[in-house]
Amino acid sequence: MTSDILPVINSFEAPVPKTNKPEWLKIRPPTTEEYAKIKLRIKSLKLNTVCQEAHCPNMSECWSGGTATFMVMGDTCTRGCKFCAVKTSRKPLPLDLQEPVKLAEAIKEMNLDYVVITSVDRDDLNDQGANHFAECIQEVKKQNPKILIEVLTPDFRGNTDCLDIVLNAKPDVFAHNIETVQRLQSTVRDPRANYVQSLFVLDYIKKQDSKMYTKSSIMVGLGEQDSEILQTLDDLRSKGVSVVTFGQYLQPSQNHLTVTEFVTPEKFKWFEEQALLKGFLYCASGPFVRSSYKAGEYFLKNVIHSSEINAKP
Repeated sequence: MTSDILPVINSFEAPVPKTNKPEWLKIRPPTTEEYAKIKLRIKSLKLNTVCQEAHCPNMSECWSGGTATFMVMGDTCTRGCKFCAVKTSRKPLPLDLQEPVKLAEAIKEMNLDYVVITSVDRDDLNDQGANHFAECIQEVKKQNPKILIEVLTPDFRGNTDCLDIVLNAKPDVFAHNIETVQRLQSTVRDPRANYVQSLFVLDYIKKQDSKMYTKSSIMVGLGEQDSEILQTLDDLRSKGVSVVTFGQYLQPSQNHLTVTEFVTPEKFKWFEEQALLKGFLYCASGPFVRSSYKAGEYFLKNVIHSSEINAKP
């Protein structure tokens, strides 16, 4: 699965025994009327959202606030990252050729003004799903001309032809997640993914379009050291990454990696401070922060609109 999805939070709380659960890892489930309506509509169109697949605790707030994250190309990934709750298979179901249109219709009905489109990895396809990804972006833009689209992509095994296909579809923000520090990559991610390859993807995108806002995300609580976090931030900045997020890793099941540490809110604040000191435009950092996090989207939305206004003669 593309970084994209941090593990499931069962019942919107961390899946650990109550005696070991920090107070800051408790959150109320979504209950708003708008959330219920949107959920039913997404189900009727047979669309997948990261919000639901990952049982994201921010789901109700994001949907009610005009943002959402959609996962295209099915709900089954060809990779088996050890942190991810998404189903895996070497041969997932064929692509839904109507998905771009259904996705665009749903976004229009939800009256969203900023969406994140992500996907599972599709190593089984010749183009790894890049053309389908691009078609989704183009159709959403066609039906929703004013919408801002952030893509959160797989690494496409570093294939620049695939990256070009997605980039040429004209997303507004391009995200790809580094996931964890370099030392832990082989422990956390599928063997087909790695630190150098992810940095290459982010670097390539920025070199192809210097005005593109790029973004990445880091999970913590896997045994990383502070010095390794700082090095990762330096590496991301060296590739021109504009926005970074930090979130707590939470174990989806007994078959996944165990949590090494529940990072405190104070430490998350320190991560944010360090990122800003290193020159990132924005950093969202907290236990329940996810790659596609509403606060970061609001920030980018304002930055993009301001850039457009300043660019006018």
